[in-house]
Amino acid sequence: MDLSRQLKNAIATGNLLFGQRQAKDACANGAAKLVIVASNCPEDYTTSLRAAHPEVTMHRSRMVNRELGIACGKPFSVSTITVLDAGNSDLMSLSSNLE
Repeated sequence: MDLSRQLKNAIATGNLLFGQRQAKDACANGAAKLVIVASNCPEDYTTSLRAAHPEVTMHRSRMVNRELGIACGKPFSVSTITVLDAGNSDLMSLSSNLE
């Protein structure tokens, strides 16, 4: 799957949140369906988020935060993307790859 293409599709047709704080809030209120983290996202953050919300699928991207921001068309680094609604994209087919 081409993650960059699917992210652009989801941004156009779905509902995504960007950033660690928004991911934490969306998981806490039950709105998050999938959390995509950059490959260089701090390990302690991903571990604590997974421990607090094991029901949310978490996928670690191969892209670092700068590349993830570029893939989303943002002028800043993005370490965490939270999918509330995937729209017409195939993002929900991503499986959890964190251990």
